[in-house]
Amino acid sequence: MILPIYSVVSRLDKSLIEAAQDLGCNDVKVFKRVTLPLSLPGVISGITMVFMPAVTTFVISRLLGGAQFMLIGNLIERQFLSSGDWGFGSALSIILMLLILLSMGVMSKYDREYGEGGLL
Repeated sequence: MILPIYSVVSRLDKSLIEAAQDLGCNDVKVFKRVTLPLSLPGVISGITMVFMPAVTTFVISRLLGGAQFMLIGNLIERQFLSSGDWGFGSALSIILMLLILLSMGVMSKYDREYGEGGLL
């Protein structure tokens, strides 16, 4: 999550921050009105990069957490292998695929809308 945010923030135009400060904004307002909107593509990219592996990983959660935590990947695997309920497993797989496609669509929208460097 840190890497995409850092890459966007490091490319921000410092004159925009200085202009906001010259117009009387304190540090909180500068962050809220200038830095955060300009770094939104990096935040969305980071969320997508963290969300996809976290949702689909099920072997690591079993090895590290035992049977304490049930992730959607574990549930899908259990439906196919243990329970034999292929319909429910397929429905969960489709829901997971739609969530991933939705997050990729949001990221694509922000990428197209803001371009490579930010709002301008």
